[in-house]
Amino acid sequence: MKRKRFSERQIIGILNEAEQTGNIREVCRRHNISEQTFYSWRTKCGGMDVSEAKRLKGLERENAELKKMVADLSLDNRMLKELNSKESEPGGTTKGSRALGIKAGCERAPSSPGFTTSGSPIGPY
Repeated sequence: MKRKRFSERQIIGILNEAEQTGNIREVCRRHNISEQTFYSWRTKCGGMDVSEAKRLKGLERENAELKKMVADLSLDNRMLKELNSKESEPGGTTKGSRALGIKAGCERAPSSPGFTTSGSPIGPY
């Protein structure tokens, strides 16, 4: 990830300095930033103080984490729906259970006692 050169405090200080002096080009030259960067900062942080900017950054981070969680849960839900629809295939086995050698409706899971890791029964059944 790209490292940021300026903290929220510095960005807000630069924005306040440009507002006080009125000369945006000079402020950008002095801090070695482009005018495009200055204007993007102004649209994002204009009129904020440092605590509000930090709070905004925290909320954006939390929002990104929640979006990832929703995407993961949606994928899980879609996979479960697909698995559920394939269980009703003719022949009584599911696509996933065929790979394990289990018939649909079997009450024992491959990890339960009486089954090996390959899914085949042990002993005289």
